[in-house]
Amino acid sequence: MIFESDTAAGRAFDVGLLLAIVTSVAAVVLESVPDIRRAHGPMLRAIEWTLTVAFTIEFGLRLIAVERPWRYATSFYGVVDLLSIVPTYLSLVVPETHSFMVIRGIRLLRVFRILKAAQFLSEGQLLLTALRASRRKITVFLGGIVTVVLIVGALMYVIEGEEHGFTSIPTSMYWAIVTMTTVGYGDIAPRTALGQLVASLLMILGYGIIAVPTGIVSVELANAARPVSRQACPTCGAEGHDVDASHCKYCGAHL
Repeated sequence: MIFESDTAAGRAFDVGLLLAIVTSVAAVVLESVPDIRRAHGPMLRAIEWTLTVAFTIEFGLRLIAVERPWRYATSFYGVVDLLSIVPTYLSLVVPETHSFMVIRGIRLLRVFRILKAAQFLSEGQLLLTALRASRRKITVFLGGIVTVVLIVGALMYVIEGEEHGFTSIPTSMYWAIVTMTTVGYGDIAPRTALGQLVASLLMILGYGIIAVPTGIVSVELANAARPVSRQACPTCGAEGHDVDASHCKYCGAHL
């Protein structure tokens, strides 16, 4: 029931957990607004503690339900589950009067709960598969981008010089990144005709570059679009198996 979503009880559990996650994240967001915090602070904190206790019980049940609890506890979603409950308890032992900013930083980690919602979407596994298959191509692509940024940054430093705001090669590289991504802050701009020509070429190159990673991931998404079972492994709790799989591809346990 806790790991499965292909039964009535499992679907009900998933829907209830999703509603709890959304409510928790909404409470965190609303509590950051000063006016709402002053007017409804106690209610939001009550919601926070109620959901924290519920998430703690859920995390304990997940550890009990699998045969290898340590494997689940150290998995991605196991760590996310832990991060979603620990900060609230830490706020009890860290003195607010001395470490208020530290507490705020710790409490902001509660937004990690939103990541738990991804495990209930079959499309999430598909996207992860496509990203894993694309990582080598995208790594090579990013290496090429870094090379272009370095070359153009050094070139603009030589062409424009410090008198036009290009005070160093790192500053010129920053300008190249802003220009190539079509952000265009405008805090640094070329003044010479040659510099403007280089900038124009870089802008055109930027438009073409934006489409490359999109195409890479799209191809891998098409290749990864295959039926995926929603059954969870009874030993490690992993999901995303093939429909006809009889054993877990992560721990080898029988499904």
